[in-house]
Amino acid sequence: MSRIRAVYWDPDGSRYGIPTWWWQGAPAGYATRRQLRAAGLRPGRQPVAGQILWRGVGGTRTAYLYRVDLARPRRTATPAQLRAVAAALTARRTCPTCRHIKPYCIPRSLGECVDCAYPSEVAA
Repeated sequence: MSRIRAVYWDPDGSRYGIPTWWWQGAPAGYATRRQLRAAGLRPGRQPVAGQILWRGVGGTRTAYLYRVDLARPRRTATPAQLRAVAAALTARRTCPTCRHIKPYCIPRSLGECVDCAYPSEVAA
């Protein structure tokens, strides 16, 4: 075991307070939120079961781990929630000046579409 990995080896949690492993050193049965999401699961109010530490840009990086056996199935959005999200995204693409639906979100810095904000540049 290298010195760098040995710094992050704490499977009983005596040094860091929770079980700690180095990058790609966690045992089976633990997963990050992103890994749970890819498997169609969510943590489901369980506490953090461990962590992974590694040296990265800006210092020591951390990824929290959750137990897979305690994870719950991911909740799916209801049809009403999906309609609300679609309506909100359409509103973000609708220009308040010309009322056209654009293929991009209207920049908040301009408050209107690029065609309305810079009419002389579009005509040229």
